[in-house]
Amino acid sequence: MVRARAQMKRAENASSRQETFSKRRNGLLRKAYELSVLCDAEVALIIFSQKGRLYEFSSSK
Repeated sequence: MVRARAQMKRAENASSRQETFSKRRNGLLRKAYELSVLCDAEVALIIFSQKGRLYEFSSSK
């Protein structure tokens, strides 16, 4: 059974949008870390929030 793909659209509720951003940001940071460890790759990730706040990740050997 194939799961239906959700339509991508902006969340109108500000608190819901912030919660979604936080969860996805943490997921991206975790995946960047996993990629750097598993593939022995140098990875850099830069994320700017809607308010201009900077979140970053960089791996080093």
